[in-house]
Amino acid sequence: MILIIVIAFISLIGLIILHEFGHFVLAKILGVRVEEFGLGYPPRLFGKKFGETIYSLNILPFGGFVKIYGQEEIISDPRSFSQKPFWKKAIIILGGVVSFWVISAILLSIVMIIGAPTIVEDDQNQGLIEPKIQIVSVLEGSPAWQAGLKVGDVIDGFNKVREVQEFTKNNAGKEISLTIQRGKEVFDVSLTLRVPGLDGEGPLGVGLARTALKSHAWYKAPFEGILATGNLTWIIIKSWVAVIISLFQGQGLPPGVEVGGPVKIFQLFTEIGSLGPSYFLQFIAIIAVHLALINILPIPALDGGWLLFIVIGKLKGRPLDEKIVQKVSAVFFFLLIGLMIWITIKDIISLF
Repeated sequence: MILIIVIAFISLIGLIILHEFGHFVLAKILGVRVEEFGLGYPPRLFGKKFGETIYSLNILPFGGFVKIYGQEEIISDPRSFSQKPFWKKAIIILGGVVSFWVISAILLSIVMIIGAPTIVEDDQNQGLIEPKIQIVSVLEGSPAWQAGLKVGDVIDGFNKVREVQEFTKNNAGKEISLTIQRGKEVFDVSLTLRVPGLDGEGPLGVGLARTALKSHAWYKAPFEGILATGNLTWIIIKSWVAVIISLFQGQGLPPGVEVGGPVKIFQLFTEIGSLGPSYFLQFIAIIAVHLALINILPIPALDGGWLLFIVIGKLKGRPLDEKIVQKVSAVFFFLLIGLMIWITIKDIISLF
């Protein structure tokens, strides 16, 4: 478990560093001076200047940063960000966002080669690795819920979903024993199945899927990885829209939706990491796409906020007042930090 947490920590930091590297590379390519590329956040431990850029190692190990010359103030210098045309500014800002999608596509391409977790039909057997019957949902109050079964648990001893359904239907109202695999742990669970009622809920009270690792040839994997990243992005956008609509209608968060921060993410890392490298890499790809979409939101202090500032400046015909931009960005930065602290405290409390 400790090893998984360490790998998860390194993975998350790596995502942030590669995000900043996207800004760094495009700024260099488009002729903008980069004053500093830092690993971690200040205060600085060590720094070395190569060319015109300081490469630093800092005390707080929570990602990295890029200090681009003239991004936060107007400087009359041809190498300044503030003096570049709109399209160059936009590309530099979006470079960090796009890097998250690139990372996701690369990770999912690797997953496609070693075997991608996929839902398969009961009668499908060609090209599958480790087919199993997996729980994909648990109804609150059901026999499965009362027995402590969780999403992701594998029901051993069955090869097809319909076998489990037939078994539970034939034993409705009786006590049964199931062998459950949760990560590397295997244990038996005893529970009493209910008799299905008019509500249509089954004897066990779970949603089941037959899953397997499905691999692709190496030359097909990049295309499949890009396609999977696009599908994942669309799925996440639709889920966000559903959450927003539900909140505006006063219905609260939809069933199964949780708001979590770093603590929740690390908790999920420990659970998913035990399932194997394919699931672990896929989860990192999911986080990368979430970060891409969050960063592109038009919120000051995020990349989308910077893009919003330069779009407004373009429409006005002159850059926004740098003092206003700095103040607005600072306010939203502290609001985001406060929100993250609140979510983190909530996640910690939920552990006890």
